[in-house]
Amino acid sequence: MADPSSYRPKPGQIPDSPGVYRFRDEHRRVIYVGKAKSLRQRLANYFQDLAGLHPRTRSMVTTAASVEWTVVSTEVEALQLEYSWIKEYDPRFNVKYRDDKSYPYLAVTMNEEYPRVQVMRGHKKKGVRYFGPYAHAWAIRDTVDLLLRVFPVRTCSAGVFKNARRTGRPCLLGYIGKCSAPCVDRVSAEEHRELAEEFCDFMAGRTGTYLRRLERQMGEAAEAMEYERAARLRDDIGALKKAMEKNAVVLADATDADLIAVAEDELEAAVQIFHVRGGRVRGQRGWVTDKVEEITTGALVEHALQQLYGEETGDAVPKEVLVPALPDPLEPVQEWLSGRRGAQVSLRVPQRGDKRALMETVERNAQQALILHKTKRASDLTTRSRALEEIADALELDSAPLRIECYDISHLQGDDVVASMVVFEDGLARKSEYRRFQIKGFEGQDDVRSMHEVITRRFKRYLAEKERTGEWADGESPDGAAGASDDSGPLTDVSSAPLSDGLKDEDGRPKRFAYPPQLVVVDGGRPQVAAAQRALDELGIDDIAVCGLAKRLEEVWVPGEDDPVVLPRTSEGLYLLQRIRDEAHRFAITYQRTKRSKRFRSSPLDDVPGLGDTRKQALIKHFGSVKRLRAATIDQICEVPGIGRKTAETIAVALAQAAPAAPAVNTATGEIMEDEAPDPTAGASGEPVSAGAPDERRGQET
Repeated sequence: MADPSSYRPKPGQIPDSPGVYRFRDEHRRVIYVGKAKSLRQRLANYFQDLAGLHPRTRSMVTTAASVEWTVVSTEVEALQLEYSWIKEYDPRFNVKYRDDKSYPYLAVTMNEEYPRVQVMRGHKKKGVRYFGPYAHAWAIRDTVDLLLRVFPVRTCSAGVFKNARRTGRPCLLGYIGKCSAPCVDRVSAEEHRELAEEFCDFMAGRTGTYLRRLERQMGEAAEAMEYERAARLRDDIGALKKAMEKNAVVLADATDADLIAVAEDELEAAVQIFHVRGGRVRGQRGWVTDKVEEITTGALVEHALQQLYGEETGDAVPKEVLVPALPDPLEPVQEWLSGRRGAQVSLRVPQRGDKRALMETVERNAQQALILHKTKRASDLTTRSRALEEIADALELDSAPLRIECYDISHLQGDDVVASMVVFEDGLARKSEYRRFQIKGFEGQDDVRSMHEVITRRFKRYLAEKERTGEWADGESPDGAAGASDDSGPLTDVSSAPLSDGLKDEDGRPKRFAYPPQLVVVDGGRPQVAAAQRALDELGIDDIAVCGLAKRLEEVWVPGEDDPVVLPRTSEGLYLLQRIRDEAHRFAITYQRTKRSKRFRSSPLDDVPGLGDTRKQALIKHFGSVKRLRAATIDQICEVPGIGRKTAETIAVALAQAAPAAPAVNTATGEIMEDEAPDPTAGASGEPVSAGAPDERRGQET
């Protein structure tokens, strides 16, 4: 914990002007970004008596090790720079709303020669018209399906469009009248673009023009006794009205506005936004954030505005933004919004009338979102806690097992025997801690011996790590711990995610087995449990509990007991053990299949040093098979592009020393096939079944 006085700037060093400041920790990481009308006055507030600071502010200034600032000309520039730095540095003590890029939008690609209507997520692209966001993608598709009767705009992908243009036949939508089929030149590019613009106008709220035009055309068709055309126009009008009914009128004066509401407590805040266009609610979104800094409702609103409009321009920023509380100061934020829109933007709190009533609706949505978020979070935490307590009670543990490791053995008829170790902490999977083992202590199928070997290797590494870090004095380590290493096969990390400093050695390498579990779970019954307990006993470890979960009756076995522990089928503890066991089985069998597929694709060329996949494929392509390559002379091998004489000699020696493969057998007819098929390195799909290889249809994975 740092003392703020150790990095406090000297008196008079901080300028009395607008700017943006950054607090950094001892590793030079930015942990907080703020803006101020007066940097001198604002920063002085952070260096007062710690007892007078808010707990979150106190935590921030004691974590920081330095502060720096950048002077700007206006408060609007400070607002823009603050937003940019928060995006760039992602400071841990700033309020950050959950990114909303998963929300779907209805997009019209006006930047293409033939605009396309589609559902889009992610970053917005230049030249694309967006409508929404919508809560669900199916809501967009329902609306588009109705509108395509009137505005038959292209919806197909680029590949489908090119294929239709090549064949001269449109897709199904072109045949049923829901696409104008520009791919086969039923309409020109200009006519199709006009259709897309009319579609965008309708989606933007200018609906009355098209309804009146269609009604007039329907009347004219009826007067001319063109009843079929009049009926089609009548159906088109019905489709447009049905699409409009999906968004009820909420503001009678056809207002374009965004309404933002905030529900908060001491720890969290929920934000809800309604997008109103043409008096109708066209989209809705929401966020929940942790309040990691001392912050007012007005400041939460300011952060929400930055999140909403920081990358928007033009009509994406509405004329009016209604909020529950105004940022302080108001003028820079309002000026910033007007600059993003390119026209005046009104930022205010609604006081009465329809807008106030709609704001109350948005506020209720925000409150419900916060309640739902807290209910889910509490439910998950409560359920996990209850599960761990039930496991502790059933196994008579002193405390709930916060770290559980589970082991499983997998093989195919005794070949490619592997094991997995999965880790659950506080009831949640910790995938960065998963490990996988190759069983090399013996050959064949013996799950009990395999389990003993895996547990021994894992905890020998733990004891060696404990001794290396000096957690006990010299000479106090249990038998077998000194100099212990995993010498019976490598262990492979399954995640490249960065680990925290506490999970790394002094040289920066991740610690593999630095932390012991409170509970070891093995996939199996009494024999596997006994093997795991015996391995721990041999290493002198007596503070780790062991149990096994048998698949057949889901019985929990503990060492030294003749009868299993039976947990109720509705038990949260049993459900958690099943999840852990199933995850260990999934991870083990995935690794086992990977090893098996590599073995089946092996070739004598794999043993040639320095020969990569490209040159291997070139050799097989040139000669057609390994048999012909083995019969070739060194001069003939040198004819392959990229193969020099020294490499050719190495290949010839390696193939001469390698034992010929067993004859390939056609499993359908029993016929012995000549070795003229492509080499297994060409892929498993063309690989003959070797007489010496196990047939997977007869084998059984475990």
